[in-house]
Amino acid sequence: MALKQIDHGTIEYQQMVKLRYEILRQPLGLSFTTDELDREKEDILIGAFDEDEMLACCMLTKTGHTSVRLRQMAVQNNLQGKGIGGSMMNFAEILARDKGYKKLIMHARETAVGFMKNWVIKLWAINLLK
Repeated sequence: MALKQIDHGTIEYQQMVKLRYEILRQPLGLSFTTDELDREKEDILIGAFDEDEMLACCMLTKTGHTSVRLRQMAVQNNLQGKGIGGSMMNFAEILARDKGYKKLIMHARETAVGFMKNWVIKLWAINLLK
């Protein structure tokens, strides 16, 4: 599995939009607007790939001079619970830190709260060791 930052408007970005739609929007009867997708040009877009297939994605949106919000995390349904989300979180944290951000904010749907809590506890423990 390869984790990497992707560019807005590319084929990889189109895969990202499709995965987010299938996992996050379609189950709620929602879609994306052109304005929503255009605003993502300023975001840090992240994808997990096996060859050319996107397995998971997320994005970081700037919320202040030193903070970003992790949002729109989606993992293919058949791959959830296999550690891909944790790898994405770790990669996102490192990428945010490398870009000078000091604070990573997360929001989650009720179904993802357990995953997010576990990740926050791991980050807290890792930061104590630094």
